[in-house]
Amino acid sequence: MENDYKREYLKLLAERYPTAQGAAAEIINLDAIMRLPKGTEHFMSDLHGEYEAFCHIMNNCSGVIREKVEQLYGERMTEKERDEFATFVYYPKAIIAEEKKKRGDLSDWYIVQLHRLIEVCRTVASKYTRSKVRKSLPKDFAYVIDELINMDRADFNKEGYYHEIFSAIVELNRADSFIVALTDAIKRLAVDELHIVGDVFDRGENPDKILDLLVTHHCADIQWGNHDISWIGAHMGSLGCIANVLDISLKYGNLDLLEDGYGISLRKLSSYARAAMDDDRRFYPVVSSAAETDADVARMRKAVFFLMLKAEGQIIARHPEYGMDDRILLKNIDHQRGTVLLGGQQVKLNRCDFVTVDPADPLRFTEAEEEVAEGLRRSFMHSEKLLRHIAFMFEHGSAYKISNDNLIYHGCIPLNPDGSYLEFLGHKGKDLMDYADETVRAAYKAFLKGGEDTAALDFVWYLWCGRCSPLFGREKITTFERLYVDDARYHKETRNPYYQYYNDKAFCERILHDFGIDGKYSHIVNGHVPVKKKDGESPIKAEGKLIVIDGGFCKAYHAKTGIAGYTLIYNSHGLRLCAHEPFDSIEKAIENRSDIHSEVTVFETRQNRLRVSDTDTGKELAEEIEGLKSLLQYYESCAAAGIAPAVGR
Repeated sequence: MENDYKREYLKLLAERYPTAQGAAAEIINLDAIMRLPKGTEHFMSDLHGEYEAFCHIMNNCSGVIREKVEQLYGERMTEKERDEFATFVYYPKAIIAEEKKKRGDLSDWYIVQLHRLIEVCRTVASKYTRSKVRKSLPKDFAYVIDELINMDRADFNKEGYYHEIFSAIVELNRADSFIVALTDAIKRLAVDELHIVGDVFDRGENPDKILDLLVTHHCADIQWGNHDISWIGAHMGSLGCIANVLDISLKYGNLDLLEDGYGISLRKLSSYARAAMDDDRRFYPVVSSAAETDADVARMRKAVFFLMLKAEGQIIARHPEYGMDDRILLKNIDHQRGTVLLGGQQVKLNRCDFVTVDPADPLRFTEAEEEVAEGLRRSFMHSEKLLRHIAFMFEHGSAYKISNDNLIYHGCIPLNPDGSYLEFLGHKGKDLMDYADETVRAAYKAFLKGGEDTAALDFVWYLWCGRCSPLFGREKITTFERLYVDDARYHKETRNPYYQYYNDKAFCERILHDFGIDGKYSHIVNGHVPVKKKDGESPIKAEGKLIVIDGGFCKAYHAKTGIAGYTLIYNSHGLRLCAHEPFDSIEKAIENRSDIHSEVTVFETRQNRLRVSDTDTGKELAEEIEGLKSLLQYYESCAAAGIAPAVGR
């Protein structure tokens, strides 16, 4: 069997390299690639719709671009000039527009900027093969940029040639588009891979714009967060997920995202809520919506909240194995006494105004609710833009990812109080993560075929908020308690024991080992729980084996964490963590030539610079080299024997 596989493998290789010379040339090429420096990986987490901050960090590559500017021009430009130039790299179109207003003729300015940009592009391209760089360049200008960044600076015979190229670009009115293409290439080459460690959605107003950028990124992946999974479930028609998505969107006043961003019609919901719900300040949005009055938004949110309690109750009732019967809250309400059963205790409600709930059949939708719910399901399931974004999240997303000895996931590995893996539905540890991934994909497969795998779709909702969900990591969501119970003791959301044990190095090494990762330089990269830097909490846990990169990217968390998010950079020199200060706006960044101020912590430096041979790609290339060597040996043995190869030609 093994010999059959080897013959088949050699046959496939021979189709690509039909001669000994071709096989030998590719071995030399791959061996050279293995010796190049490792590409830069960029980790971001818990973006929560904060598009402008995300966009800026993507433009400055968490400081990588500024670092190159400092290296090249630290002694040749003033600090103000470096600020100007860095902002130009980030936002070339805006800066060019400004310069056109200030200057009559931009010819000389263009020439200076083109020389500088070529220098930066040459620097960020230096760690890649010329072939890879060429493939990364915009097609319209690939040949010219390739020529310019590979020119020999010591060859004075070519100075006139290159000057003519720049002059021709300006004279033909191509400078603007060429500069934009060049800055795009710089940003693309500065970061080889982008990992989003969950939660693109909710709270911030523009997750759709973030996903538009990710869809066009050259190499991005996402590890699903619980907020992402809720939107995934909503798109597949889970009413429990739809109601949760709407509740959060209405709470943060994100009606434009729903209606304009994704084309979700709220007309029926708005009309129904205006007729059926009162003006209840408990449901007023945290951020006012420009499209509706706060009272109208509150009415819609209250109507959605009742829909959510019923939809969630129905899911839980279908699945006693979830162990969530205590969260069928509408069945636990005593309408006469105005109390709810929580944790075995009858707790006083601040209002008992469940006007659409029949105490005899509390989970049944009214006829009006059925009509609203069906309209919402159609909108979420047929949103063209949401369809594209969710497709991206399946094609490039997963419950977890292993990349270059780093285990990346959003939430947690659920544990029992004693530190052992918590078993759920017969799965625990890595097996539970794999089961979650497979079940979500089963629900999506049924959806794409026009059907519904109800059990799998219900499990998608469970991943949003279930006690044993690896994407959630808490005992329960207490939205109901925070709205209807004044006693703050019932508002607490207890974290899974994982969040105590993840400070322990031996525990983290056990998780890594169970996922097949061992070694001195292996890590867990985690999101989900904001690190409170202002209280002295460190994102670096377990002596550096685990890094939490949720530092409160979303504005709603800035006061709690004291910063505006962490990003992680893993390059050929090692790992560094960037703690970012709050970002005002792209408009002010351009106007003031300002950057996000970031505190950089280099917490792991490699003694020897990492090369491609040290990466997952390097392992694949090493296998290919071994195969090519076997093919070359076969060709040579055939030549020595004077016979024609049975493969190749």
